[in-house]
Amino acid sequence: MTKVLVLMGGPDAEHEVSVQSGAGVAGALRASERVEVIERVIREMDLPSLRALPGEVIFPVLHGPFGEGGPMQDLLEADGRPFVGCRAPAARLGMDKLATKVLAATLGVPVLTAAVLNPGDTVCPIGLPAVIKPVHEGSSVGLHLCRDAQSWEGAIRDVFSEGRGAHRANMVERMASGRELTLGLLDGSALPLIEIIPASGVYDYEAKYTRDDTRYVVNPVLPLGVGERIARHGQMLSRAIGVRHLARVDFLLDGAGTAWCLEVNTLPGFTSHSLFPMAAAAVGLRMPDLCVRLVELALRDASRR
Repeated sequence: MTKVLVLMGGPDAEHEVSVQSGAGVAGALRASERVEVIERVIREMDLPSLRALPGEVIFPVLHGPFGEGGPMQDLLEADGRPFVGCRAPAARLGMDKLATKVLAATLGVPVLTAAVLNPGDTVCPIGLPAVIKPVHEGSSVGLHLCRDAQSWEGAIRDVFSEGRGAHRANMVERMASGRELTLGLLDGSALPLIEIIPASGVYDYEAKYTRDDTRYVVNPVLPLGVGERIARHGQMLSRAIGVRHLARVDFLLDGAGTAWCLEVNTLPGFTSHSLFPMAAAAVGLRMPDLCVRLVELALRDASRR
């Protein structure tokens, strides 16, 4: 049987979520009885350490700037073994929310107005209400909702306190209201859309991973043509980024019928709350079959190279 090395953890803020995702992948692969699984929880990683680990195929389940934003993919490419997920250039581009917005706009995909956040911005440069978020983070890490001047001032103080702003780029984005929708992509093919309905109204870190009151609606009823347009835009943007094997693209559908593209996740989660496996299950692809399929895609693309 093929030996699959499942990497999880990493040095980023999403370490614990990554461990949950990695455990989900490892358990699914074992349940398939089609591969041999080797698990490793890591923090930092360098090339000699990676090369010393066993396995014929690597399944990285790492979230955050190091794990899915390019540095880990640089190591995986240098290692030379087949691995699940996109290559380093696509990982870097997908992790950069502002660069993704610029690319989406050039393709005609609707995006919300945004700007780089500067510590000198005593007033919001794009007007309130607005959202502040790190450019290179996921899972709503560092998210601030600014509806008035007071919340803006508090967010600025928090973002740039203790020097955090010196090493983490942040962006400010126009706040819009509407229906939160996510599109899963498996080898470029669109999976069923999922609507996210958080009980608190905000799909933050707790709503994603720790609370059980968030509702998920698979194949939600949408205005005519909206689902097809979202799938087309998500596929077009993912191809332009260079995504391979899997991705999740998030959208916000406003009352006027515009589906605003929020971000592309090139390595979506595999926890019990995660949306990519949920969408795959809706087309009959259970977690064991999904994870084996991703290993097969890694082997396929390695043979093409």
